[in-house]
Amino acid sequence: MAWVFLVLAGCCEVLGVIAMNRIVRRKTPSAYLLILASFAGSFSLLSSAMGSLPMGTAYAVWTGIGTVGSALVGMFLYGESRSWTRMLCIAVILASAIGLKLIT
Repeated sequence: MAWVFLVLAGCCEVLGVIAMNRIVRRKTPSAYLLILASFAGSFSLLSSAMGSLPMGTAYAVWTGIGTVGSALVGMFLYGESRSWTRMLCIAVILASAIGLKLIT
């Protein structure tokens, strides 16, 4: 169950980054509410996951999900660069997170 919490925490982190982008574009109360709720959910779920998983692994995987997810959202929703070097770096981050899962 800890891994499910960790993946959900990473998804909340990506949602928080989307909310940050909304705040930058237009400062609406709903954007502020979304950022507060998503980061609160992210930290809460991460904390729950760390009850069963090693701290280093949980934090690295959570960060990886947030980083890769945010980069992909930027590419597909906001028209950011899709260069092969950027994709390679994303693949390395993803492979590292998967590697930590496999050895834990």
